[in-house]
Amino acid sequence: MTSQFKTLLLLAALSGLIIVIGGMAGGRTGIIIAFIIAMVMNVGSYWFSDSIVLKMYHARELAYDEAPALHDMVEELARNAGIPKPKVCVVPEQAPNAFATGRDPNHAVVAVTEGIMQILTLRELRGVIAHEIAHIAHRDILIQSVAAVMGSTIVMLANMLQFSAIFGGNSEDRPNPLAAILMAILAPIAATLIQMAISRSREYLADQGGATYSRDPLALAQALNKLQQAATRVPMQSGNPSTAEMFIVAPLFPSSVAKLFSTHPPIEERVARLTQMAGASPAQAGSFTQPGNQFGSNQFGEAPADTRGSSAGKNRFGDL
Repeated sequence: MTSQFKTLLLLAALSGLIIVIGGMAGGRTGIIIAFIIAMVMNVGSYWFSDSIVLKMYHARELAYDEAPALHDMVEELARNAGIPKPKVCVVPEQAPNAFATGRDPNHAVVAVTEGIMQILTLRELRGVIAHEIAHIAHRDILIQSVAAVMGSTIVMLANMLQFSAIFGGNSEDRPNPLAAILMAILAPIAATLIQMAISRSREYLADQGGATYSRDPLALAQALNKLQQAATRVPMQSGNPSTAEMFIVAPLFPSSVAKLFSTHPPIEERVARLTQMAGASPAQAGSFTQPGNQFGSNQFGEAPADTRGSSAGKNRFGDL
């Protein structure tokens, strides 16, 4: 089953939940009211998602002369994906990570942390950028926004159902109190699980798309291995756990506890799929490429910095 088809099935499951719980809470009118409220609440966050998230992480746009290699990478991979070149931003975070945002390919941003530039080779970074370009090309921000609207609708309908069960009087239209309370509790949990499944499905699809655009699946596999190991050592200092699904690997926040559910599929599974695409073994994805392999100074206009210290990030970003 393809990731695209899984996404459609999961969105259909959310729609089914809305119909069932809406019918219990207030029939067709209840569904319409809840959906309108959810749409109003979420459309603003979708329309301004790029500016909201970038401000949250104190990101700033990078000029070309600050990071020519990074800009050239983004331009090349965007061209491969058939989309306009996104803006390029840097996040002042030592936690190595990256994300894409923007409501459509014409208003897109690729953001990288300072930390990711310090531990990845240019080849591995190219794999990461290709993954983020795939998110933009696949319009994943829109898909996740639609899922968020549906999830919000379900939560509001659940609250309406609970209120109706408790204070609905003796009307024949009043739902069974026990069934209503049970549905009010379980429906939001089910909606959250479905939203997380959608996020995981889109991550697999972005891995596949990124590997296609870069024509180098192993580069992304090697980067994912490095980023996973680094995430446990260097937690994200800013932002909010609610934005975790945006990042290429799930960031760990200092105040957060272990989560029962993850917005990202297991790194091991993602690496296995990428190495299979490359016709390689998992061991090859674990043997990190040394700086200078394949993507050297001739292609990017500067020699790749090494991966051993903070000087790598400084060399590529200039005065950052």
